Amino acid sequence: MKGDLGKRSKPAEMRGQAVQDTETALRMAEAAGNFLTSLTAEERTRVVFPVESEERKNWHYLPRQRKGIPWKEMNASQRKLAHALVAAGLSLTGYSKALSIMALESILKEIEGPYGPFERDPDLYYVTLFGIPSEEAVWGWRLEGHHISVNFLVAPGNRVACTPNFFGAHPAQVPPEYPLRDLRVLSTEEDLARALLDSLNETQLGTAVIEPEAPPDILTGADAQVRLQEPAGLPASDMNEAQQQSLIHLVSDYLHRMPEDLANGWMNRLEKEGRKFIHFAWMGSRERKRPHYYRVHGPSFLIEYDNTQNNANHIHSVWRDLRDDWGEDLLRAHYKESHS
Repeated sequence: MKGDLGKRSKPAEMRGQAVQDTETALRMAEAAGNFLTSLTAEERTRVVFPVESEERKNWHYLPRQRKGIPWKEMNASQRKLAHALVAAGLSLTGYSKALSIMALESILKEIEGPYGPFERDPDLYYVTLFGIPSEEAVWGWRLEGHHISVNFLVAPGNRVACTPNFFGAHPAQVPPEYPLRDLRVLSTEEDLARALLDSLNETQLGTAVIEPEAPPDILTGADAQVRLQEPAGLPASDMNEAQQQSLIHLVSDYLHRMPEDLANGWMNRLEKEGRKFIHFAWMGSRERKRPHYYRVHGPSFLIEYDNTQNNANHIHSVWRDLRDDWGEDLLRAHYKESHS
């Protein structure tokens, strides 16, 4: 395995869409390889699936049994290596948010008491690999548990697909009587959207607010394929410069859950597509602590956010790639190159 990981990457002109992905791809491959070598033979059979496996798209953000190995079944060394893998695939901000979301399980367990509807455990987060980490083959990995699902596919040439990317938070704001009082793990996801909403005039609001009631959850749910293809709401072309900057700031906040090279690659892609085509839509109340929902819809991406459950103290948020979710284009391109 070390021989695979030590090979030189392909020249920049062969990397196609994502020359900037190189460092993250290499870090993830090294971290995944180290984690894989720490597993027993039996653990490997539970953790590693073929890239073509249907399991790769079997994702969800609710508490449930999952494939892979959870933190609670890892030894101390394996946990350290699993953390290194997660840190390689996320920015420092994204990694911090992920750890905080996991920590909320302990708060939720205390809030719900012994008769809660689900098992709440900060160690019930699973690492799953798809294929074997290598610079010469397609491979991927996933971290998933309650309110976290981050999915990666890596293709030769160090090209990386990093969606779906889901973060949630329950409680969205920790009640003052519990540890971590008033913590808001996903505060910027709400505050930046509200800042944009509050900057809109009445005419703009008439277009941006598409429904008076918020839906009970993000509309795409845990669909393997995104169903929302047509944008709704207010286009950036109908915003002033300051409002457009607020919109881009919101988009950037989601992108920078990922390492800087991945985020910058996406930002360059959005600018080439044209920010004027990005739409912002709001549903539900404009008041804080009332059920609300928004989405940001660009030519090649979709952000969905809702805070409606548990008296509007329960957030779901996701970044999806409308053209290459799950890295399907990378996978097809790799097979075409291999066969040719």
